[in-house]
Amino acid sequence: MQEAHRDVALQMRSLLSNGQTPPTVFRAALMNVPPAERDGWLDLVLGLEGLPDDGRDLPQGCVPYIPCPVDTLLRMVERADVRPDDVFVDIGSGLGRATALTHLLTGASAIGLEVQSALVRSSRDLMKEWHASRVSVVEGDAARLTGFITIGSVFFLYCPFSGDRLDKVLLELESIARTRQIRVCCVDMPILSCSWLTPVSPPSGSLAVYRSAPVGLTLASRAPSSRRTELPSSGREGGAFALGRPRRTRR
Repeated sequence: MQEAHRDVALQMRSLLSNGQTPPTVFRAALMNVPPAERDGWLDLVLGLEGLPDDGRDLPQGCVPYIPCPVDTLLRMVERADVRPDDVFVDIGSGLGRATALTHLLTGASAIGLEVQSALVRSSRDLMKEWHASRVSVVEGDAARLTGFITIGSVFFLYCPFSGDRLDKVLLELESIARTRQIRVCCVDMPILSCSWLTPVSPPSGSLAVYRSAPVGLTLASRAPSSRRTELPSSGREGGAFALGRPRRTRR
C-alpha cells in the first residue's frame, strides 16, 4: 500500500475514534484508494489483522468466516440504494467488517447477526472503540433470530449457509416483508426463486439484489403458526435497537 494511503487510513482511524467521520468524508477517502488496495486500507482503518479461526460453535452447514471484498460491498450499497434512514442487517456478520463499512459509507443504522461468540466479542469491541452508537451486534443463530429483527430494511447475506438453514431464513424474511418492503442482498449465492422477491437489476458478478413485493400485493401464502413474542435470551442485545416479532396477523 502506498504510504500516502496508509497515512490517510491512520488519520481516518483517529477520526473514527472521535466520532468525526461523516459518510461523505469516509467515502471520498475510500474511493481515492486504488481498488486493489481498498481491502487492506479498510482493515487498517478498522484495526483488523488476519482471519480469526472459526470456533466450535459454528453450526454444521454454515460457511466459515470470510470477509466480503470492499468493491462488492460498494456495488451492494449502490444497487440496494442504502440510505441513512435504512437499517442494514448483516446475516453472518463475522468481525463486523461489512456492517461497519455499510454504516460508514451511508450513515444507515446497522445490525450484525453472528453465531460465533468469539467473533461477536471482537466485533462489539470494534464498535465500542469508535463509539458506533448506531451499530449493534446480536449473538445467535440466524435461522432462529432473523425474524425478530423486524426493524431491518436491507438484509445482507455473504454465502453464510445453504439448504434448510437458508430456507428458514428466507421464510423469516418473508414474514418481515409482509409488513413493509425490504431489500435482500446476496453474494456468492444461487439465484433466489421466491415469489415475493424481484431482482432490482440483473446480477452483477457475484452480487444479486432483490426487492420484496409492495405490501398489500399477493405473496406466496403460508399458514400462520404459533410464534414466540420475545427474543430468546441467547440473542439479546442491549444496544440501540428494539427487536421484536411481527404479529401473527401479518403472516
